[in-house]
Amino acid sequence: MNILMTGATGLVGTSLVKKFTNEGHTVYRLMRSETRKRDAKQSGVFDVPWNPSSGEIRGPDGSGLLQVPAAMDAVINLAGAPVVGARWTKDRKALLRSSRVDTTRGVVRAIAKMDKRPQVLISASAIGYYGNRGDELVTEKSAPGSDFLSELAKEWENEAVKAEEFGVRVVLLRFGIILAKQGGALPQMMMPFKFGLGGKLGSGRQWTSWIALQDVVAIIQAVLRSDSWKGPVNLVAPQAVRNSDFTKSLGKVMHRPAIFAAPAFALRLAMGEMADTLLGGVRVAPQVLEQQGYRFVHANLDEALNAILG
Repeated sequence: MNILMTGATGLVGTSLVKKFTNEGHTVYRLMRSETRKRDAKQSGVFDVPWNPSSGEIRGPDGSGLLQVPAAMDAVINLAGAPVVGARWTKDRKALLRSSRVDTTRGVVRAIAKMDKRPQVLISASAIGYYGNRGDELVTEKSAPGSDFLSELAKEWENEAVKAEEFGVRVVLLRFGIILAKQGGALPQMMMPFKFGLGGKLGSGRQWTSWIALQDVVAIIQAVLRSDSWKGPVNLVAPQAVRNSDFTKSLGKVMHRPAIFAAPAFALRLAMGEMADTLLGGVRVAPQVLEQQGYRFVHANLDEALNAILG
């Protein structure tokens, strides 16, 4: 299988590339020319310069404008600047939007230029789509929220579904918090615990909808194998937990106390609007995964953290 991918050097992308190449597939990593990454040569992996604005793709050797470097069976779009980190200034919000919405638009334009269209576009989204819903249990059929992240996710998904006009099956992966030792949110969550300062954020009653990286990779493989997957899919484990319970579990696995609390006012003072992503939450159910009969590798938080941090 030939797979075209954006965001291939991120947490999920790196794991997918390793899995795909081990199985004998060929991966074409779309890279902006100015940020093209030079890794040690990997068998079955090609870096392909492209222009996200126009959707123009060049061949694996970087020479000559081509419609596609090869006939693609699937396109996986994982691009997007980290949401948590720098304060959400006007420029930062513009970057968050362009790295998702504009890049996805470019991916669809690239698909439109292909003589042989891929069978599927798997495009990243996020459970931020639902906004802060308190104790409400949301599924893929729930309405979107109205805050910045919700509007961003809606725009992001709207660009991806345009690929359906070209006969491409589109699957929208609404990621929860991905747990992995080598990157993502978990190492940042672990930091205060290492100094004995771990604890809940704000009231600690907000919901944390999480999923292990191993399950993310397995689900994406399942989506590639079967055309029964279509539309939005919540990538979360079966049981969301409150932030206070998550921190207790993390502290227990790390053998560190979880007795401190970060006051909401202090987080908002330090992070501004971005603090709402930590203080708010959404209780998400993986309804589509359950309907598809997916069996989780890690369905229980304590077991997942023990396996990841073991």
